[in-house]
Amino acid sequence: MAQTVNMKVQELPYLPPEVWVLVFGYLNTEEKHTARLCCRHFRDLIDHPSLWKDYTAGLSNFPRYTSGFWDTVQCRGVSRATVQHLRPKDWKILSKSLPSLNTIVCVRERRYYKMKYLDNLCEFPNLTSLGVRNATWVGPLLLQCQSPQLAERLTHLNVCNIQMSCEDTVEFINSVSRLVNLEYLLFHQQESEGLERMRPVPSYVFHNLLLSLKKLKHLSWGMKGEPPVPLPDNYFYPLDPENPGEYGGPELISLELVNYTEIILSEYALRGLTSLKSLAVHYRYPWDGIQCNLYSWLNHLQQLESLSIIGGNFLASYTEALPPQVTNLTLRTSICACQMNSIASQLKRVEHLDIDQNRFADNLCKQLPTLFPQLKTLRIRFHREEPKRDLLFLNKLQHLERLELITRQTYILISDKNKTWPSPSLEGLIKELRELSRNRFSIMTTMPKRDVFRECDCIWEREETRF
Repeated sequence: MAQTVNMKVQELPYLPPEVWVLVFGYLNTEEKHTARLCCRHFRDLIDHPSLWKDYTAGLSNFPRYTSGFWDTVQCRGVSRATVQHLRPKDWKILSKSLPSLNTIVCVRERRYYKMKYLDNLCEFPNLTSLGVRNATWVGPLLLQCQSPQLAERLTHLNVCNIQMSCEDTVEFINSVSRLVNLEYLLFHQQESEGLERMRPVPSYVFHNLLLSLKKLKHLSWGMKGEPPVPLPDNYFYPLDPENPGEYGGPELISLELVNYTEIILSEYALRGLTSLKSLAVHYRYPWDGIQCNLYSWLNHLQQLESLSIIGGNFLASYTEALPPQVTNLTLRTSICACQMNSIASQLKRVEHLDIDQNRFADNLCKQLPTLFPQLKTLRIRFHREEPKRDLLFLNKLQHLERLELITRQTYILISDKNKTWPSPSLEGLIKELRELSRNRFSIMTTMPKRDVFRECDCIWEREETRF
Protein backbone atom coordinates (compact mmCIF):
# COMPACT_ATOMS: atom_id res chain seq x y z
CA MET A 1 0.00 0.00 0.00
CA ALA A 2 2.81 2.40 0.93
CA GLN A 3 4.59 1.65 -2.34
CA THR A 4 1.40 2.45 -4.28
CA VAL A 5 0.97 5.80 -2.53
CA ASN A 6 4.62 6.74 -3.09
CA MET A 7 4.35 5.81 -6.75
CA LYS A 8 1.29 8.00 -7.19
CA VAL A 9 2.97 10.96 -5.49
CA GLN A 10 5.96 10.61 -7.78
CA GLU A 11 3.74 10.50 -10.87
CA LEU A 12 1.65 13.57 -9.98
CA PRO A 13 4.19 16.24 -11.02
CA TYR A 14 4.33 14.79 -14.53
CA LEU A 15 0.76 15.75 -15.37
CA PRO A 16 0.53 18.44 -18.07
CA PRO A 17 1.36 21.88 -16.60
CA GLU A 18 -1.93 23.37 -17.81
CA VAL A 19 -3.82 20.76 -15.77
CA TRP A 20 -1.93 21.70 -12.62
CA VAL A 21 -2.52 25.41 -13.22
CA LEU A 22 -6.24 24.69 -13.58
CA VAL A 23 -6.26 22.76 -10.29
CA PHE A 24 -4.29 25.41 -8.43
CA GLY A 25 -6.76 28.01 -9.64
CA TYR A 26 -9.30 26.65 -7.14
CA LEU A 27 -7.01 27.37 -4.17
CA ASN A 28 -7.01 30.54 -2.12
CA THR A 29 -3.81 32.48 -1.48
CA GLU A 30 -2.90 30.64 1.73
CA GLU A 31 -3.47 27.24 0.12
CA LYS A 32 -1.32 28.20 -2.87
CA HIS A 33 1.54 29.16 -0.59
CA THR A 34 1.23 25.83 1.23
CA ALA A 35 1.22 23.79 -1.97
CA ARG A 36 4.14 25.84 -3.28
CA LEU A 37 6.37 24.38 -0.53
CA CYS A 38 5.95 20.80 -1.79
CA CYS A 39 8.59 20.89 -4.53
CA ARG A 40 10.34 23.10 -7.04
CA HIS A 41 7.98 21.98 -9.83
CA PHE A 42 4.92 23.09 -7.84
CA ARG A 43 6.67 26.35 -6.95
CA ASP A 44 7.23 27.18 -10.60
CA LEU A 45 3.67 26.26 -11.56
CA ILE A 46 2.04 28.21 -8.72
CA ASP A 47 4.06 31.31 -9.58
CA HIS A 48 2.47 31.37 -13.05
CA PRO A 49 1.01 34.88 -13.70
CA SER A 50 -2.41 33.48 -14.64
CA LEU A 51 -2.93 32.41 -11.01
CA TRP A 52 -2.22 35.89 -9.64
CA LYS A 53 -3.97 38.21 -12.10
CA ASP A 54 -6.55 39.34 -9.50
CA TYR A 55 -4.13 39.30 -6.57
CA THR A 56 -3.34 42.43 -4.55
CA ALA A 57 -0.04 42.41 -2.69
CA GLY A 58 -0.05 43.94 0.79
CA LEU A 59 3.28 45.69 1.44
CA SER A 60 4.59 47.26 4.65
CA ASN A 61 7.78 47.17 6.75
CA PHE A 62 10.02 47.06 3.69
CA PRO A 63 13.29 46.09 5.46
CA ARG A 64 11.98 42.53 5.88
CA TYR A 65 11.68 41.93 2.12
CA THR A 66 14.56 40.10 0.44
CA SER A 67 15.61 40.13 -3.19
CA GLY A 68 14.04 36.68 -3.51
CA PHE A 69 10.69 38.10 -2.40
CA TRP A 70 10.79 40.80 -5.07
CA ASP A 71 11.83 38.23 -7.72
CA THR A 72 8.84 36.08 -6.82
CA VAL A 73 6.37 38.98 -6.95
CA GLN A 74 7.79 40.04 -10.33
CA CYS A 75 7.52 36.47 -11.65
CA ARG A 76 3.84 36.39 -10.71
CA GLY A 77 3.21 39.56 -12.68
CA VAL A 78 1.55 41.30 -9.71
CA SER A 79 0.06 44.61 -10.86
CA ARG A 80 -1.89 45.74 -7.76
CA ALA A 81 -0.54 46.61 -4.32
CA THR A 82 -1.64 48.14 -1.03
CA VAL A 83 1.11 49.98 0.85
CA GLN A 84 1.36 51.22 4.42
CA HIS A 85 3.75 53.64 6.14
CA LEU A 86 6.20 53.93 3.26
CA ARG A 87 9.32 56.01 3.69
CA PRO A 88 10.84 57.88 0.73
CA LYS A 89 13.44 55.14 0.22
CA ASP A 90 10.66 52.51 0.33
CA TRP A 91 8.96 54.25 -2.59
CA LYS A 92 12.22 54.04 -4.52
CA ILE A 93 12.54 50.32 -3.78
CA LEU A 94 8.95 49.75 -4.86
CA SER A 95 9.33 51.66 -8.12
CA LYS A 96 12.53 49.75 -8.91
CA SER A 97 11.21 46.30 -7.93
CA LEU A 98 7.63 46.58 -9.26
CA PRO A 99 7.62 49.26 -11.96
CA SER A 100 4.71 47.49 -13.70
CA LEU A 101 2.18 48.29 -10.95
CA ASN A 102 -1.02 49.78 -12.34
CA THR A 103 -2.87 50.11 -9.02
CA ILE A 104 -1.52 51.49 -5.72
CA VAL A 105 -3.64 51.97 -2.60
CA CYS A 106 -2.19 53.65 0.51
CA VAL A 107 -4.10 52.11 3.42
CA ARG A 108 -4.45 52.81 7.15
CA GLU A 109 -1.97 55.64 7.08
CA ARG A 110 -3.37 57.95 9.80
CA ARG A 111 -0.70 60.46 9.00
CA TYR A 112 -0.24 63.93 7.57
CA TYR A 113 0.38 63.77 3.86
CA LYS A 114 2.63 66.27 2.24
CA MET A 115 3.20 66.89 -1.42
CA LYS A 116 6.54 65.07 -1.51
CA TYR A 117 5.03 61.86 -0.07
CA LEU A 118 3.49 60.96 -3.42
CA ASP A 119 6.17 62.46 -5.64
CA ASN A 120 7.39 58.99 -6.66
CA LEU A 121 4.11 58.11 -8.39
CA CYS A 122 5.58 59.32 -11.66
CA GLU A 123 8.09 56.46 -11.40
CA PHE A 124 5.35 53.93 -12.22
CA PRO A 125 4.80 54.17 -16.00
CA ASN A 126 1.73 51.89 -15.96
CA LEU A 127 -0.05 53.49 -12.99
CA THR A 128 -3.72 54.15 -13.78
CA SER A 129 -5.40 53.69 -10.38
CA LEU A 130 -4.54 55.48 -7.12
CA GLY A 131 -6.18 55.12 -3.71
CA VAL A 132 -5.51 56.85 -0.39
CA ARG A 133 -7.27 55.86 2.85
CA ASN A 134 -7.41 57.20 6.39
CA ALA A 135 -5.10 60.20 6.25
CA THR A 136 -4.99 63.91 7.02
CA TRP A 137 -3.92 66.17 4.19
CA VAL A 138 -2.89 69.78 4.63
CA GLY A 139 -1.80 72.27 2.03
CA PRO A 140 -2.02 71.89 -1.77
CA LEU A 141 -2.76 68.33 -2.84
CA LEU A 142 -2.08 66.19 -5.86
CA LEU A 143 -0.04 68.88 -7.56
CA GLN A 144 2.21 66.15 -8.90
CA CYS A 145 -0.82 64.75 -10.75
CA GLN A 146 -0.82 67.90 -12.87
CA SER A 147 2.32 66.67 -14.59
CA PRO A 148 1.44 65.70 -18.18
CA GLN A 149 2.51 62.08 -17.67
CA LEU A 150 0.50 61.16 -14.58
CA ALA A 151 -2.48 63.40 -15.32
CA GLU A 152 -3.03 61.62 -18.62
CA ARG A 153 -2.55 58.12 -17.20
CA LEU A 154 -4.79 58.20 -14.12
CA THR A 155 -8.24 56.80 -14.83
CA HIS A 156 -9.27 55.74 -11.29
CA LEU A 157 -8.96 57.75 -8.07
CA ASN A 158 -10.17 56.56 -4.65
CA VAL A 159 -9.87 58.93 -1.65
CA CYS A 160 -11.66 57.70 1.49
CA ASN A 161 -11.78 58.80 5.15
CA ILE A 162 -9.66 61.85 4.43
CA GLN A 163 -9.56 64.67 6.95
CA MET A 164 -9.10 68.16 5.54
CA SER A 165 -10.37 71.68 6.03
CA CYS A 166 -13.00 73.23 3.75
CA GLU A 167 -10.33 75.35 2.08
CA ASP A 168 -8.09 72.35 1.42
CA THR A 169 -11.10 70.43 0.12
CA VAL A 170 -11.69 73.08 -2.54
CA GLU A 171 -8.03 72.97 -3.59
CA PHE A 172 -8.09 69.20 -3.69
CA ILE A 173 -11.20 69.01 -5.88
CA ASN A 174 -9.75 71.65 -8.22
CA SER A 175 -6.62 69.49 -8.54
CA VAL A 176 -8.74 66.44 -9.34
CA SER A 177 -10.54 68.46 -12.03
CA ARG A 178 -7.29 68.45 -14.00
CA LEU A 179 -7.27 64.64 -14.24
CA VAL A 180 -9.28 64.79 -17.45
CA ASN A 181 -9.08 61.05 -18.18
CA LEU A 182 -10.68 59.93 -14.91
CA GLU A 183 -13.37 57.29 -15.39
CA TYR A 184 -13.84 56.36 -11.73
CA LEU A 185 -13.84 58.75 -8.75
CA LEU A 186 -14.52 58.01 -5.08
CA PHE A 187 -14.32 60.86 -2.56
CA HIS A 188 -15.43 60.40 1.07
CA GLN A 189 -14.38 62.87 3.73
CA GLN A 190 -14.18 62.32 7.46
CA GLU A 191 -14.63 64.88 10.20
CA SER A 192 -11.80 65.21 12.72
CA GLU A 193 -11.13 67.00 15.97
CA GLY A 194 -9.45 70.35 15.61
CA LEU A 195 -10.84 71.01 12.13
CA GLU A 196 -13.89 73.06 11.29
CA ARG A 197 -17.26 71.44 10.76
CA MET A 198 -17.38 69.29 7.66
CA ARG A 199 -19.43 70.54 4.73
CA PRO A 200 -20.29 68.93 1.40
CA VAL A 201 -18.20 70.14 -1.52
CA PRO A 202 -19.57 73.56 -2.60
CA SER A 203 -21.83 73.53 -5.62
CA TYR A 204 -19.65 75.73 -7.84
CA VAL A 205 -16.58 73.55 -7.15
CA PHE A 206 -18.49 70.34 -7.78
CA HIS A 207 -19.92 71.72 -11.04
CA ASN A 208 -16.43 72.62 -12.26
CA LEU A 209 -15.36 69.04 -11.49
CA LEU A 210 -18.24 67.50 -13.45
CA LEU A 211 -17.76 69.85 -16.40
CA SER A 212 -14.04 68.99 -16.54
CA LEU A 213 -14.28 65.19 -16.23
CA LYS A 214 -16.14 64.37 -19.42
CA LYS A 215 -15.00 60.71 -19.37
CA LEU A 216 -16.22 60.04 -15.82
CA LYS A 217 -18.52 57.01 -15.66
CA HIS A 218 -18.52 55.97 -12.00
CA LEU A 219 -18.89 58.40 -9.09
CA SER A 220 -19.00 57.62 -5.35
CA TRP A 221 -19.60 60.85 -3.43
CA GLY A 222 -19.67 61.59 0.29
CA MET A 223 -22.66 63.70 1.33
CA LYS A 224 -21.89 64.16 5.03
CA GLY A 225 -22.41 67.62 6.49
CA GLU A 226 -22.94 68.87 10.04
CA PRO A 227 -25.52 70.11 10.52
CA PRO A 228 -27.20 68.82 7.32
CA VAL A 229 -28.01 71.76 5.06
CA PRO A 230 -29.99 71.50 1.80
CA LEU A 231 -27.90 71.74 -1.35
CA PRO A 232 -29.10 73.52 -4.52
CA ASP A 233 -31.58 71.64 -6.71
CA ASN A 234 -29.02 71.63 -9.52
CA TYR A 235 -26.16 70.17 -7.44
CA PHE A 236 -25.85 67.20 -9.83
CA TYR A 237 -26.95 69.26 -12.84
CA PRO A 238 -24.11 71.52 -14.07
CA LEU A 239 -25.23 73.64 -16.99
CA ASP A 240 -23.41 73.35 -20.30
CA PRO A 241 -21.61 76.69 -20.98
CA GLU A 242 -22.08 76.23 -24.73
CA ASN A 243 -25.74 75.16 -24.52
CA PRO A 244 -27.50 77.22 -21.85
CA GLY A 245 -30.14 75.32 -19.92
CA GLU A 246 -28.82 71.86 -20.86
CA TYR A 247 -26.93 69.33 -18.76
CA GLY A 248 -23.18 69.67 -19.31
CA GLY A 249 -21.73 66.97 -17.04
CA PRO A 250 -20.47 63.48 -17.88
CA GLU A 251 -22.74 60.59 -18.82
CA LEU A 252 -22.49 58.73 -15.55
CA ILE A 253 -23.24 55.01 -15.53
CA SER A 254 -23.14 54.51 -11.76
CA LEU A 255 -23.64 56.83 -8.78
CA GLU A 256 -23.12 56.08 -5.10
CA LEU A 257 -24.20 58.50 -2.36
CA VAL A 258 -22.56 57.89 1.04
CA ASN A 259 -23.67 59.33 4.40
CA TYR A 260 -26.79 60.71 2.76
CA THR A 261 -29.73 62.27 4.58
CA GLU A 262 -33.00 63.21 2.88
CA ILE A 263 -32.73 66.89 3.73
CA ILE A 264 -29.53 67.39 1.69
CA LEU A 265 -30.80 66.80 -1.86
CA SER A 266 -34.13 67.70 -3.41
CA GLU A 267 -36.50 65.48 -5.35
CA TYR A 268 -35.15 66.98 -8.61
CA ALA A 269 -31.45 66.43 -7.81
CA LEU A 270 -30.87 63.52 -10.23
CA ARG A 271 -33.03 64.67 -13.12
CA GLY A 272 -30.04 65.15 -15.42
CA LEU A 273 -28.50 61.71 -14.81
CA THR A 274 -30.72 59.84 -17.22
CA SER A 275 -27.83 57.61 -18.33
CA LEU A 276 -27.50 55.98 -14.89
CA LYS A 277 -27.61 52.19 -14.85
CA SER A 278 -26.60 51.77 -11.21
CA LEU A 279 -27.63 53.75 -8.12
CA ALA A 280 -26.53 53.08 -4.52
CA VAL A 281 -27.70 55.18 -1.57
CA HIS A 282 -26.12 54.72 1.87
CA TYR A 283 -28.33 56.57 4.34
CA ARG A 284 -26.70 58.02 7.39
CA TYR A 285 -29.97 57.99 9.32
CA PRO A 286 -33.67 58.36 8.41
CA TRP A 287 -35.55 61.59 8.96
CA ASP A 288 -39.09 61.24 10.23
CA GLY A 289 -41.61 63.50 8.54
CA ILE A 290 -39.34 64.21 5.54
CA GLN A 291 -40.45 63.19 2.04
CA CYS A 292 -38.51 60.29 0.56
CA ASN A 293 -36.88 61.61 -2.62
CA LEU A 294 -36.20 58.15 -4.01
CA TYR A 295 -39.69 58.06 -5.48
CA SER A 296 -38.98 61.10 -7.69
CA TRP A 297 -35.39 60.06 -8.46
CA LEU A 298 -36.38 56.63 -9.71
CA ASN A 299 -39.00 58.11 -12.03
CA HIS A 300 -36.18 59.89 -13.91
CA LEU A 301 -33.89 56.85 -14.11
CA GLN A 302 -35.50 54.70 -16.75
CA GLN A 303 -32.26 52.90 -17.70
CA LEU A 304 -31.52 51.76 -14.14
CA GLU A 305 -30.49 48.10 -13.88
CA SER A 306 -28.91 47.98 -10.42
CA LEU A 307 -30.33 49.53 -7.22
CA SER A 308 -28.85 49.39 -3.70
CA ILE A 309 -30.60 50.96 -0.71
CA ILE A 310 -28.84 50.77 2.66
CA GLY A 311 -30.97 52.08 5.53
CA GLY A 312 -33.33 55.00 5.04
CA ASN A 313 -37.11 55.27 4.93
CA PHE A 314 -39.70 52.53 4.65
CA LEU A 315 -39.85 50.63 1.37
CA ALA A 316 -43.49 51.53 0.85
CA SER A 317 -42.50 55.15 0.18
CA TYR A 318 -40.82 54.30 -3.14
CA THR A 319 -41.76 50.72 -4.09
CA GLU A 320 -44.17 51.82 -6.83
CA ALA A 321 -41.41 53.82 -8.55
CA LEU A 322 -38.97 50.90 -8.90
CA PRO A 323 -37.93 50.66 -12.58
CA PRO A 324 -39.16 47.32 -13.98
CA GLN A 325 -35.86 46.66 -15.79
CA VAL A 326 -33.86 46.35 -12.53
CA THR A 327 -32.03 43.01 -12.41
CA ASN A 328 -29.70 43.63 -9.45
CA LEU A 329 -31.37 44.61 -6.17
CA THR A 330 -29.88 45.22 -2.70
CA LEU A 331 -32.18 46.14 0.19
CA ARG A 332 -30.47 46.63 3.55
CA THR A 333 -33.48 47.81 5.48
CA SER A 334 -36.40 46.39 7.45
CA ILE A 335 -38.60 44.40 5.16
CA CYS A 336 -41.74 42.33 5.63
CA ALA A 337 -43.46 39.70 3.53
CA CYS A 338 -46.12 42.02 2.10
CA GLN A 339 -43.44 44.48 0.95
CA MET A 340 -41.56 41.66 -0.78
CA ASN A 341 -44.76 40.75 -2.61
CA SER A 342 -45.16 44.35 -3.76
CA ILE A 343 -41.54 44.51 -4.96
CA ALA A 344 -41.82 41.20 -6.80
CA SER A 345 -44.90 42.39 -8.68
CA GLN A 346 -42.95 45.47 -9.76
CA LEU A 347 -39.63 43.77 -10.58
CA LYS A 348 -40.04 40.57 -12.58
CA ARG A 349 -36.49 40.33 -13.95
CA VAL A 350 -34.40 40.30 -10.77
CA GLU A 351 -31.41 37.95 -11.11
CA HIS A 352 -29.25 39.16 -8.19
CA LEU A 353 -30.78 39.80 -4.77
CA ASP A 354 -29.19 40.94 -1.48
CA ILE A 355 -31.57 41.24 1.47
CA ASP A 356 -31.79 41.12 5.26
CA GLN A 357 -33.58 38.36 7.13
CA ASN A 358 -35.07 40.05 10.19
CA ARG A 359 -37.95 39.48 12.57
CA PHE A 360 -40.38 41.10 10.11
CA ALA A 361 -39.53 38.75 7.23
CA ASP A 362 -41.32 35.57 8.22
CA ASN A 363 -40.76 32.51 6.00
CA LEU A 364 -38.77 34.63 3.55
CA CYS A 365 -36.79 31.71 2.13
CA LYS A 366 -40.01 29.82 1.48
CA GLN A 367 -41.44 32.68 -0.59
CA LEU A 368 -38.37 33.62 -2.64
CA PRO A 369 -38.65 30.87 -5.31
CA THR A 370 -42.16 32.08 -6.12
CA LEU A 371 -41.42 35.80 -5.92
CA PHE A 372 -38.11 35.83 -7.82
CA PRO A 373 -37.85 32.63 -9.90
CA GLN A 374 -35.07 34.04 -12.13
CA LEU A 375 -32.53 34.49 -9.34
CA LYS A 376 -28.93 33.57 -10.17
CA THR A 377 -27.24 34.90 -7.03
CA LEU A 378 -28.80 35.35 -3.61
CA ARG A 379 -27.27 36.85 -0.47
CA ILE A 380 -29.22 36.73 2.81
CA ARG A 381 -27.97 38.48 5.93
CA PHE A 382 -29.21 37.01 9.18
CA HIS A 383 -29.73 39.14 12.30
CA ARG A 384 -29.35 37.14 15.50
CA GLU A 385 -31.57 34.25 14.41
CA GLU A 386 -30.13 31.33 12.50
CA PRO A 387 -31.72 30.04 9.28
CA LYS A 388 -34.59 27.66 9.80
CA ARG A 389 -35.73 24.67 7.77
CA ASP A 390 -37.49 26.89 5.26
CA LEU A 391 -33.96 27.43 3.88
CA LEU A 392 -34.43 24.13 2.03
CA PHE A 393 -37.10 25.74 -0.20
CA LEU A 394 -34.31 27.61 -2.00
CA ASN A 395 -33.70 24.36 -3.86
CA LYS A 396 -36.66 25.40 -6.03
CA LEU A 397 -34.66 28.26 -7.53
CA GLN A 398 -33.79 26.51 -10.77
CA HIS A 399 -31.43 29.20 -12.09
CA LEU A 400 -29.52 29.77 -8.85
CA GLU A 401 -25.72 29.67 -9.20
CA ARG A 402 -24.51 31.07 -5.85
CA LEU A 403 -26.07 31.33 -2.41
CA GLU A 404 -24.46 33.42 0.37
CA LEU A 405 -25.62 33.06 3.96
CA ILE A 406 -24.01 35.88 5.96
CA THR A 407 -24.27 37.15 9.51
CA ARG A 408 -23.19 40.49 10.93
CA GLN A 409 -21.26 40.74 14.18
CA THR A 410 -22.95 44.01 15.12
CA TYR A 411 -26.14 42.04 15.79
CA ILE A 412 -24.54 39.40 18.02
CA LEU A 413 -25.80 39.20 21.56
CA ILE A 414 -23.05 39.37 24.16
CA SER A 415 -24.34 36.16 25.69
CA ASP A 416 -23.78 34.40 22.36
CA LYS A 417 -20.21 35.61 21.84
CA ASN A 418 -18.85 32.05 21.88
CA LYS A 419 -21.22 30.87 19.20
CA THR A 420 -19.71 30.19 15.80
CA TRP A 421 -20.91 30.78 12.26
CA PRO A 422 -21.94 28.59 10.61
CA SER A 423 -23.31 26.72 13.60
CA PRO A 424 -23.60 22.91 13.59
CA SER A 425 -27.35 23.15 12.91
CA LEU A 426 -26.76 25.46 9.92
CA GLU A 427 -24.06 23.16 8.58
CA GLY A 428 -26.61 20.35 8.73
CA LEU A 429 -29.13 22.42 6.75
CA ILE A 430 -26.48 23.32 4.17
CA LYS A 431 -25.63 19.64 3.76
CA GLU A 432 -29.30 18.81 3.19
CA LEU A 433 -29.67 21.65 0.70
CA ARG A 434 -26.64 20.46 -1.26
CA GLU A 435 -28.06 16.96 -1.41
CA LEU A 436 -31.46 18.22 -2.56
CA SER A 437 -29.92 20.43 -5.26
CA ARG A 438 -27.25 17.87 -6.19
CA ASN A 439 -24.66 20.63 -5.75
CA ARG A 440 -26.30 22.65 -8.52
CA PHE A 441 -25.16 25.92 -6.90
CA SER A 442 -22.37 26.96 -4.55
CA ILE A 443 -23.11 27.91 -0.93
CA MET A 444 -20.94 30.39 0.96
CA THR A 445 -21.07 31.46 4.60
CA THR A 446 -18.43 34.23 4.46
CA MET A 447 -18.25 37.47 2.53
CA PRO A 448 -16.61 37.28 -0.92
CA LYS A 449 -13.08 38.56 -1.33
CA ARG A 450 -12.94 42.32 -1.04
CA ASP A 451 -11.93 44.59 -3.90
CA VAL A 452 -9.57 46.83 -1.94
CA PHE A 453 -9.75 49.62 -4.49
CA ARG A 454 -13.49 49.95 -5.08
CA GLU A 455 -14.77 48.84 -1.66
CA CYS A 456 -13.48 51.41 0.80
CA ASP A 457 -13.41 51.14 4.59
CA CYS A 458 -16.40 53.35 5.33
CA ILE A 459 -18.90 51.18 3.44
CA TRP A 460 -17.22 47.78 3.37
CA GLU A 461 -18.90 45.18 5.54
CA ARG A 462 -16.26 43.26 7.41
CA GLU A 463 -16.24 39.53 6.98
CA GLU A 464 -17.71 38.24 10.19
CA THR A 465 -17.45 34.59 11.06
CA ARG A 466 -19.09 34.65 14.48
CA PHE A 467 -22.82 34.57 14.99
